[in-house]
Amino acid sequence: MRAIQASEVAKKVIREEPLFILDVRNEDAFKDWKIDGKQVRHMNVPYFELLDGIEEIEDSLPKDQEILVVCAKEGSSIMVADMLDEEGYSVAYLQGGMKAWSEHLEPVKVGDLKSGGELYQFVRIGKGCLSYMVTSDGEAAVVDATRMTNVYSEFADQLGVKITHVLDTHLHADHISGGRKLAEAAGATYWLPPKDAEEVTFNFAALEEEASIQIGKTKIDIQPLYSPGHTIGSTSFIVDDSYLMTGDILFIDSIGRPDLAGLAEDWVGDLRESLYSRYQELSEELIVLPAHFMIMDELNDDGSVAEKLGVLYERNHGLNIEDEEQFRELVTGNLPPQPNAYQEIRQTNMGKVQPDEETQREMEIGPNRCAVR
Repeated sequence: MRAIQASEVAKKVIREEPLFILDVRNEDAFKDWKIDGKQVRHMNVPYFELLDGIEEIEDSLPKDQEILVVCAKEGSSIMVADMLDEEGYSVAYLQGGMKAWSEHLEPVKVGDLKSGGELYQFVRIGKGCLSYMVTSDGEAAVVDATRMTNVYSEFADQLGVKITHVLDTHLHADHISGGRKLAEAAGATYWLPPKDAEEVTFNFAALEEEASIQIGKTKIDIQPLYSPGHTIGSTSFIVDDSYLMTGDILFIDSIGRPDLAGLAEDWVGDLRESLYSRYQELSEELIVLPAHFMIMDELNDDGSVAEKLGVLYERNHGLNIEDEEQFRELVTGNLPPQPNAYQEIRQTNMGKVQPDEETQREMEIGPNRCAVR
């Protein structure tokens, strides 16, 4: 048997290669969150049901395809994979388990910028998070960084650029931001919307509409656009007059939820204003780059998550609800479960608590739950 890293699994999912997964976590954990993909087949059998052998599931296992065994951390999958290997199956296990899957970031080049820079998207395929790097003339800005900050630092080193600005579109509630940590390590400026930062315990640069952040000697504006609704401070970025980074306000197949600070009824009007007025005034040719995706169908063939704003106004149900009361009902009465440990995550992102690394991993386990569709 062999160990497979999360990066290899991510590439298989993006390329839509056939993948058979034997997930040996408990049934409730499997139903809540699993490795998805168009060509992924699953079989869920808790490992404790296999302690006496695999005889009862052999008829359901493929004989002509590698079996990937998955568990939460790795240990149980190694045990089951070893049993399968002894019976002659082609088998592998996911190194680091679902925790490693949750943390993997897959970099995808979105495009070249008009004045010579580049734009990259980091797809956290196991969590649905999306973050970005804008580069120009030896400098870089990172938007909505995850806590795995070494990925951005190492990628910047590969490109030969220095991270000079780090920005968060809002105070995140579903994952721990790496923005402040990355900025401190790189000696960069950390930007945060001030309306989301009234309780933070650290210094930051105020991200407001009049701000215009230049990357490198070439002028590549990251023009902030105040767009509340997911949070009171949610801010979008127009990059290079070509891309609209929407944070958690607008996704490809859904829209943002307004309830993660307990103020859904107060913020639903702001959400509608942002989506139905502020964004409507923008060019339909802008390429929308959200901070999350909800389902694998939102990924393009190259693994990126992006679509023209005009296309979203045609196809995204959340942008086509004329009746305000119906819209209000959608975003306040149809909410999915809240993210795991979201209150603790908000406290961490404010700097009020400093959980250790293992605790942070546990806090983030689970799917993306920032959207309403």
